[in-house]
Order: sequence, then structure tokens, then C-alpha cells
Amino acid sequence: MIDLATEQDPKSLLRSINEADKLEVILADDLRRALESHTGQAGVKALRTLLDRDTFVLSDEELERLFLPLALGVGLSLPQTKIWLNGYEVDFYWPELKLVIETDGLRYHRTPSAQARDVRRDQAHTAAGFTRLRFTHWQVKHEPGYVKQVLQATASHLNRPG
Repeated sequence: MIDLATEQDPKSLLRSINEADKLEVILADDLRRALESHTGQAGVKALRTLLDRDTFVLSDEELERLFLPLALGVGLSLPQTKIWLNGYEVDFYWPELKLVIETDGLRYHRTPSAQARDVRRDQAHTAAGFTRLRFTHWQVKHEPGYVKQVLQATASHLNRPG
């Protein structure tokens, strides 16, 4: 990766990092730690910049791959994924709970128009009687305990006879 960082533009390098992480060739967190022993080497600064803990974003597919074990870990069943509901494609859907969950990476959710679309999507699901939750990349990657706590509480609430 250090060699690639000297040859690729930031966008291509980010794609390479995401692909390596996805294939579990090298995980982003491991790469970040490994850079400690290569200080001053060409390419290290570019990698550190891309891997900054506060700004590095996994692709949506990778984010969803990290989220699913959290949901299963609190006893939720296997969800339907990437289905159309109320006119929108959703990341995760539990029909028995009428629960919709979106995992938001910055890549597709940072612009004002994308944020407005997300609000309309949430409103459509709420108007149709669904419970919807959104978890950010940061929460899924760095706060899995919190994500599991919210999932558990929400599932308990939705499972109550009413």
C-alpha cells in the first residue's frame, strides 16, 4: 500500500484500500497501525491522510458487512437487504418488525441533496407505519456497543404485544 500511495491519486488509493479491506488482504485499522514503523517513507503521509480515523470511510458494501453481525448479535433475524420499500431502496428490512435500517457512509450522504433525499425517505417510511433507524459509518465502525444497545432496545420495543 505504501508503494501504491506513491503512484496513485488519492481517489484510486482510497479504492485500493477499500478493496484490500473488503477482501481482508489488509484491514484499514491494521494498515493504520503498521504505518507507525514507516515514518518518513514516501507514501506514508498520503496513506495517513486517507486513513485518518475521523474521516476514513468504508464503502457502503463494507459498512453493511460490518453492520449485519451487530444486528444478528442482538438476536434479530436475518433481514431482507437491498429491497424496494415505499419507493426507496433500503439497506436492511425486518418485515416482522416493520423495521428499516440504513447504514450511512459519507460517500452517498454528505451533500445537501442527498440529505434531503434521506429525510424524504425517512418520512415515507414513517408515514407508512415503519420504524426506521440510521447508523453512521462512525457508529458502526467505532461504536458497535452503542449500535447494539439501540438495536436491542428498538427490537424489544417492537416485539412487545400491542
